[in-house]
Amino acid sequence: MNKQVGLFFGSFNPIHIGHLIIANHLVEHSTMDELWLVVTPQNPFKEKQSLLDNHLRLEMVNLAVEQYPKLRASNIEFQLPQPNYTVNTLAYLEEKYPNVSFALIMGEDNLKSLHKWKNYEHILAHYPIYVYPRISEGEFPDTLIQHPQIKRVAAPIIELSATFIREEIKAKRNVHPLLPEKVWQYIDKTGLYS
Repeated sequence: MNKQVGLFFGSFNPIHIGHLIIANHLVEHSTMDELWLVVTPQNPFKEKQSLLDNHLRLEMVNLAVEQYPKLRASNIEFQLPQPNYTVNTLAYLEEKYPNVSFALIMGEDNLKSLHKWKNYEHILAHYPIYVYPRISEGEFPDTLIQHPQIKRVAAPIIELSATFIREEIKAKRNVHPLLPEKVWQYIDKTGLYS
């Protein structure tokens, strides 16, 4: 049987304990063998100016997952043409890892905008999507709730954002409890976001 890998895409600017809680919960409560935290160079829907350098964010994800044998950092999108779309990344991964079955991981808020994604019908037809709860506005289309590829996971609801953490750092407030220890040390030592 193919190795099962979940793909958790994010800018991870910076990665925080909320990301780790969700990632670890999903890999421990599913059939996934591993979960890759895919550091995205640029989300086509987000402004780029507040995004830290790709390699700095990747370094923080590597530091964050050191203690978690089933989690790994991935820079797979760094070598793909920008702006990149998830459907292109999935095609690239299928070719590079023919013995791996990939699944997507997303919050409920992203599921609501899935219909805006490039070739979303192809993604839905070929990949399971694990959805973790988020507090968000709006309703899901019934077609998505009932879809056999959508797997809703009763993960803890973590309402912690990287934007909030960046603002707190800029305001010189202590964010130590919100970050994995080594990520906090890295940010503190390098003065990132301040």
